[in-house]
Amino acid sequence: MTSKAVLKSEPAVYVYEAPVRLWHWVNALSITVLCITGYFIGKPLPSVPGEASENFLMGYIRFAHFAAGYIFAIGFLFRIYWALVGNEHARQIFMLPLFNRSWWGGVWHEIKWYSFVTKEPRKYTGHNPLAVLTMHLMLVWGTVFMIVTGFALYGEGTGMGSWQYEWFSSWVIPLFGQSQDVHTWHRLVMWYIICFIIVHVYVAIREDIMSRQSLVSSMISGWRTFKDNREVDDGH
Repeated sequence: MTSKAVLKSEPAVYVYEAPVRLWHWVNALSITVLCITGYFIGKPLPSVPGEASENFLMGYIRFAHFAAGYIFAIGFLFRIYWALVGNEHARQIFMLPLFNRSWWGGVWHEIKWYSFVTKEPRKYTGHNPLAVLTMHLMLVWGTVFMIVTGFALYGEGTGMGSWQYEWFSSWVIPLFGQSQDVHTWHRLVMWYIICFIIVHVYVAIREDIMSRQSLVSSMISGWRTFKDNREVDDGH
């Protein structure tokens, strides 16, 4: 069952622990670098000024992409670890209560809320059910896909015998058919994640304004605040 709590004497709840907040912002920065550099790797600049031997622009772009990729992957492994040792909110996007009818009712309510069909928001101490479902499908699995395909492509450069090649390239590239197919899907899922980010930012700002609860500042301070005393769903 989904339980509720009235926050008359508890106007703020500590939700996001420091490791989760640190991962969130480091992840956001690494994704930004990966998307920008990845775009130029797929569509290189038509020309650069000066002699070719004096320019290493694409080399720097590729280095930034690879470095951000390692940060992205290591950060995700850390995030999985913290989902196991952190508080209940740290596990939300990894462990979906798929057999909880009340949770699915919350998903449907949030769809109507974001579609402007209903005018009454529900307040949650953690992520709302639709946010959990969306982040699990788009962010978690999108991240897994990008790490696996990214290291498979990177392993082509490090060559046979490297751990990148043995762990990823050796089976990912044959699975997709050929290297170019992996490149294509890697780039398509980049746009998939970009779409998620656009919606994620919009929804966070919208909720701050329309449902009178903090979202943006919560990922800075860790505290979720509420601007009235309506019932708040604890997300269970």
